[in-house]
Parts: sequence; structure tokens; C-alpha cells
Amino acid sequence: MRPHPGQPRDHGQHAHWPRGGPQRQPSQDGCILRGAVSCSELASSARAALTHLPTQPKARAKGGCGLIVTGGIAPSREGWVSPFAAKLTTQSEVEPHREVTAAVHQYDSKILMQILHSGRYGYHPLNVAPSPIKAPIGWFTPRALSSADVSRTIDDYARSATLAKDAGYDGVEIMGSEGYLINQFIASRTNKRTDEWGGSFENRSRFATEIVKRTRAAVGDDFAIMFRLSMLDLVEGGSSWEETVMLAKALEDEGVDIINTGIGWHEARIPTIATSVPRGAFSWVTRKLKEEGVLLHTPLCTTNRINLPETAESILRQGDADLISMARPFLADPEIVNKAADGREEEINVCIGCNQACLDHTFKMMTASCLVNPLSGYETELKLEPVAPENKIKVAVVGGGCAGLAASCAAAERGHDVTLFEASQEIGGQVGAHTNVKCCANGVVVLRTGALLI
Repeated sequence: MRPHPGQPRDHGQHAHWPRGGPQRQPSQDGCILRGAVSCSELASSARAALTHLPTQPKARAKGGCGLIVTGGIAPSREGWVSPFAAKLTTQSEVEPHREVTAAVHQYDSKILMQILHSGRYGYHPLNVAPSPIKAPIGWFTPRALSSADVSRTIDDYARSATLAKDAGYDGVEIMGSEGYLINQFIASRTNKRTDEWGGSFENRSRFATEIVKRTRAAVGDDFAIMFRLSMLDLVEGGSSWEETVMLAKALEDEGVDIINTGIGWHEARIPTIATSVPRGAFSWVTRKLKEEGVLLHTPLCTTNRINLPETAESILRQGDADLISMARPFLADPEIVNKAADGREEEINVCIGCNQACLDHTFKMMTASCLVNPLSGYETELKLEPVAPENKIKVAVVGGGCAGLAASCAAAERGHDVTLFEASQEIGGQVGAHTNVKCCANGVVVLRTGALLI
């Protein structure tokens, strides 16, 4: 995966994602990514047992995504986001992960396992941090890690990465942003230590670089390491830009293959992913790091509020980043990449950035789903399977709003004869006026009643 020292890696700097198909192929010395789109899954909740996990990554891979990153997998019980959330700490936990990687590899996509230690963000009494400072959004005051605990925690990351390699993952993403444990060590806001892991920036960043160093030593050079670097903390006492650049270079020197962009801590008061945030609003941050010129061979991935193909294309064309990362858009439509490649952008079920069924559910310990795609998160439970010919029926749906349209499409996909009745001249309800139904080809007949009768 890694180039020889001093050898630049060809990651397709001038390629892009044009209409007609992803052409960009970032290379990792033999590891070619299909396209320039990465899918980051939401953090795995206690409900998201590994028996459910293969379904969504498989759908993303089938839908054209070249690189998939799982939701956060803890390297220890202390690192759980919540009790009994996903973790990979022992050999006995490896086998279910093999189902995930095998499902993705069927479609020539790559998958990384995200290693996430929640630190003081953990919703459980076992949580730890560099210093015993309770998070504004936390439930418990964390226990401060001793120097021996810090070293043990670093080894936890390396062990989890080794197990991930055994499970068939193509690499790992080390979560170093959003205010989780690594970020808590880096920032003076949460690191008040006076030993070798605190004080100066060199000491505060040592936790991050040592994790990468030990992980690289454990997994070898044929295994990708992506690091999610907080480029904007958006909280008081966060890293300065100069410190961010220094850390990026240090991470490259220790063996990182890709640097992903992290924007804002979870406790930050500045919106970063809400509907009010302009699309692609933070790609300038990734570009700014590129323009520093300190990275010799490490491609950069940008993220946040990139929910349309044209936004992603624009970011790549203007050179802001080498890779595009999306999460919520794949909840809305796992086929987003294929539809864009086939010139079917108008068929994309677009993420509206509401956060109501994805992040809000995650923080409420509920299943992450999607307001515009209720099947998301329930793929193994809500199956729209074709009915037998003898069970085919005629279905009348009254009302052409969102619910009526969804019910009509679902029934038609199963093979029923559907007639949709709508009193007004336009369908779509309160969402807005539309002139047709995309699923008409699946057997939906639209009848307008009242003023018009068709």
C-alpha cells in the first residue's frame, strides 16, 4: 500500500468524476479505488448488531461506492460509544466482520474499519480521557488515563487493526476528530496533563502519532491506514492551523495512506452538517491543507454537506480534494453513485440534511434511518420482495403526497397493480409541485380527480 520513502504516490490528481461514469482511480501502490467516492457509515449503535451490518455496506458497494468506511468500532470496552456497542477486541469477534468484508468485495469495492475510541463522549461509566473533564454533552465524568493506561490504549488500537486485517478489511480509518479520544489528547481544551502526553503540542499530539506508528508496525505495509484529522475544531482551546499542518505531516511520516477531513467537535455550537450549511461548505479547508505543500504523497479526502454529484464533481474539478466522502446521502440512496454514472441524476433520492432520523436517532440510542428513505436501517426487516402471481392484487392509493407516492411505489415494486388518486393538478403534496411519478414504469397509474380526470 505504501510507497517507498521519497516516492510520490500517483493518486490521480487531475482526474475527476464526469457525467457518464467515475474515471478517477486513486492508487495505493496496487490498490485501485473504483471512482473517487468514499462512504462513511454512521457510528454503530448497540442495536446495530453485526448480523445487520453486511446489508448496508453491500448495498453501497453494489451502488458504485469505491471505498466504504464502517461506523465506529471500539478498540476496547472503555472506548464504547455506549454499552455493548460494536467493538473488535478479541479473535472471537472477528468472524461476523468477515461477512461484512466478503459482501463488499463481491462488487470490487474496498472497505476500511473505523477504529473509534469515544473517550469522554462515551455514554457509560467506564469512559476515560486524558484529563477528568466532563463533556458538555456527556453523562459521566471520565477517569483520567495513567501513563501506563495511555500505552495500553495505544496497543488496543494496534490490536484492533490487526484483527480487522484478519477479518478481511482492506485497511482501517483511525478516528482522530469530532472530539473523540484522540482529539481530546491533541487539544489543550481537554488535555491538562503535565506528563509526556500533555503540555506542549508535541506531547499532546504524541498519542495520535504513536497510535499510527504502532498500528503500522502491527499490520505491515500492505494494509491501508486512513486518519480522520480534525482540521477545524470549532471550539475554544482547539488546535491552531499551524498545529494541524504539523500533525498532518507527522502522520504522513508515520505511515498514513489517506487523510480524511474532520470538521467540528460534537459539542461545537457551529452547524457543520445541517440543512442551513451550504453544500460543500468546508472543502476549502481540505484545499488549504493541500496548498500548504507539506504532504508529499498522501491524498486528502473532504466531507460534510456533499449530497449531490454535481457538488462532488465541482470539488474534484477545482482541486479541493482527491476523494469525496459521503455518509448521509447513502442512507437516502445507496445507488447515488451508479445513478450519477449512468446520467440518471434526476432519479437520486437526495439527502435533505435534516438529521432527524439519522444523527438524532443515533444520539437517542435508536436505529439510524432516513427521513426520505424509511427502508434505510431496516433492510433486513422491511423487504419489498416480489409477490407470487396468484397473490397479485389491485391497489388503490388515495392522495399523491409523499406517503401516497411511497406507498404506490412500494406496492408497484412488489408487482401489484396500483392506481393513485390525487384531487389536485399536481402530485407531491406539501413537498412541492411535480409533473410526473418516477415509478410509473413500475406500474403506477395516476388518476387526477376533481378539476381534472385523466
